[in-house]
Amino acid sequence: MSEGLVTVSYIAATILFILTLGGLSNQETARRGNIFGIIGMTIAILATIFGPRVDGALSYILIVLMMGIGGAIGVTLARKVEMTQMPELVAILHSLVGLAAVLVGYVNFMDTTITFPTHVEKVIHEIEIYVGILIGAITFSGSIIAFGKLSGKIGGNPLLLPARHWLNLGLLLITIWLGSWFISAAEAGSAVAFIPLMLMTIIALAFGVHMVMAIGGADMPVVVSMLNSYSGWAASATGFMLSNDLLIVVGALVGSSGAILSYIMCRAMNRNFISVIAGGFGTTTGGGSSSDEEQGEVVAIETEEVAALLSDAKEVMIIPGYGMAVAQAQHTVNEITKVLRDKKVNVRFGIHPVAGRMPGHMNVLLAEAKVPYDIVFEMEEINEDFPDVDVSVIIGANDIVNPSALDDPNSPIAGMPVLECWKGNTTIVLKRGMATGYAGVQNPLFFKENTRMYFGDAKESLDAVLKALQS
Repeated sequence: MSEGLVTVSYIAATILFILTLGGLSNQETARRGNIFGIIGMTIAILATIFGPRVDGALSYILIVLMMGIGGAIGVTLARKVEMTQMPELVAILHSLVGLAAVLVGYVNFMDTTITFPTHVEKVIHEIEIYVGILIGAITFSGSIIAFGKLSGKIGGNPLLLPARHWLNLGLLLITIWLGSWFISAAEAGSAVAFIPLMLMTIIALAFGVHMVMAIGGADMPVVVSMLNSYSGWAASATGFMLSNDLLIVVGALVGSSGAILSYIMCRAMNRNFISVIAGGFGTTTGGGSSSDEEQGEVVAIETEEVAALLSDAKEVMIIPGYGMAVAQAQHTVNEITKVLRDKKVNVRFGIHPVAGRMPGHMNVLLAEAKVPYDIVFEMEEINEDFPDVDVSVIIGANDIVNPSALDDPNSPIAGMPVLECWKGNTTIVLKRGMATGYAGVQNPLFFKENTRMYFGDAKESLDAVLKALQS
């Protein structure tokens, strides 16, 4: 395949990737967007493999071997990973992009066959290598820590070191100094350039660990989005190192879209993006345990009462959270929705921007269960409707319906917009117990007069409600 045909193929793939992003922006067109992405990636891979840069039988053997191994791992993961594990899967996949950027950077640095027409081009290439490894290393280590937090292998509480901001500033200044050392040594053709490059890599890995460890559990959806952006910039930096226009463009698309999503989520949570990265909220030390503060008594409710309240209601709002994902209760929720709609009950779903463990987590679960798209609403679309809601059903959510975000200025989640379900007539909360949410904050909603606690596994509880409604 000629260089010109490869360029045309790359342009076609780029257009398809742009169409992919457009399709993924809406639930109704998401499937079509995925198809565009698959076609675009297939074109890009084939154009790269059969392009003029790949030469010799050994190259093709290595490509087929590596793609076979990677494809086998991908298929295995796709078959085994549950929907509840998607956030940590996304995080660990981001780490692979970062690792790839680091490895490509080192290979480029050690490749003595690369020649440059001018001195300026050589310096630019060295800067590309340095920046690519820096971003890749931060993405790699940060994504691994995010994976550990999301999977429960690392606690959700933030690690707040003394003078951590000064530590970050110090690491940044050292990285800049090492960069100047690396470029001057590389210009001279000295093997010493390997030393600052290695030192920077170690610092970048440590910075990635410290950055994500300092972020509290309530901010983890933003972290996933942020790491998505980092992985895009790492891919773009790799494109510069390899002089691959498609990698540059696609990396920029992923990086910019991830950054925009992070900004949108921070705005939805009334948070500054920089403050989140610096260790935003979710910084209490109570992660996962109940508060010792006496807030009153909760009122429990039984299955028959839940079914009666839902049957008698005219307006029902369902607010899903991570507990629904863990219990795999989304299909039962859909069946209950069908039964209630047959009874002429207006059922809607309220989705908070950070519900679950990653952006769009609840939307994906509901789409998987085939809940109609037109009854699923974002927080800003339905928050004003709660005074007219007869019954709100909270399924395994905590922080996103916590009144202390609005009422308590000292709360770790103070200022975060939440779904104001307590303004409705009755709120039913499905939980296993009285434990706090991922941010480690007790929820005064549980103790309000119009709140009823429906204890138990969400799937089992909702199955019982469905049976009661059908009978």
